[in-house]
Formats: sequence, C-alpha cells, structure tokens
Amino acid sequence: MTEETLNTHEETGVAEQSLPASLGLNAQLFVFQLINFTVVAIILWFLILKPLTKTLAERKKMIDDSIDNAKEIETNLALSEKEYQDKLKEAKAEANKVIEKAHTEAKQLGEDMKVKAKSEVEVIVDQAKKSIQTEKVQMMEEIRQESATLIVTALEKILNEKMDGKIDKKIIEDSLASLKK
Repeated sequence: MTEETLNTHEETGVAEQSLPASLGLNAQLFVFQLINFTVVAIILWFLILKPLTKTLAERKKMIDDSIDNAKEIETNLALSEKEYQDKLKEAKAEANKVIEKAHTEAKQLGEDMKVKAKSEVEVIVDQAKKSIQTEKVQMMEEIRQESATLIVTALEKILNEKMDGKIDKKIIEDSLASLKK
C-alpha cells in the first residue's frame, strides 16, 4: 500500500475512532454496559415489573368488579325502593278499602239498628195500645157496673123502695145506653 492510501486509511480510522472517543464513548465499555443494562432490565422485568403489572391488573380487575357490584347494588337498591313505594301504595289503597268497607258496614249496621229499634218501638207501642184498649174496656165495664150501682142506689133513695130485678135491669141498660152516646 502506498503511503498515501495508508495515510488516508489512518486518517479515516482516527476519524472513526475519534468520533465515539470525542463523545467520551468507549465501544468495548459501551457494549458491556449495554449487556449489563439488558440483564438488569430482564431481571427487573421478570422479578419486579411483571409481578407488579400482574398485581396492578388484578387490582384494576378487582376495582372494576367492585364498581360493577356497586352499580348493581345501586340498581337493586333503586328497584327495591320502587318496590317498597309500590307496596306502600298498595297497602295504603288496601287500608283505604278496608276503612271504606268498615264505614259502609257501620252505616249499614246503624241503619239496621235503626230499623230494628223502630220495629221494636212499634211492637211496644202496639202492645201499649192493646194494653190501653184492654184497660179501657175493663174500665168501661167497671164504670158501667159502678154507674148501675149508683143509679140503683139513687133510685132506691128516690123511690124509697126496692125495685125488682126486671125493672132494675131495664133502668141499668137504659143508663148504660145513654152513657155510650
């Protein structure tokens, strides 16, 4: 090789070595550091980052499940609240029906009691009328007998003699006939 080619070759080699060297890089040291970094990165990945990523994924899944459960519970709670309100409305409606029925039955019972009391009063009044009528007839009979006795006594005093049964009877009947008018 000629000297010129050698110089050119040396200049390029120096130029090539001088670029990484000028940056402060040693190629051999760089390769070893790259291998160390790769080994440390692989160790960190398999011993720390992979289990950490797995744990984080499990926690994320657990949190998502918890959120889904919370939403489901919230939905169930809203549904339960709606069912509770519906049951409450049904109970109020049923209570109103029962109250209305009781009110109607009470009215009917009151009416029945009024009718029964009225019929009992009518029976009592009829019995009283019959009793009064019976007493009236009895009293009239007693008055007739008393009147007849008084008339006979008065006539005896007037006539001063005892009348016989036929005359006595005729006078009594005439007196009673005049009393009936």
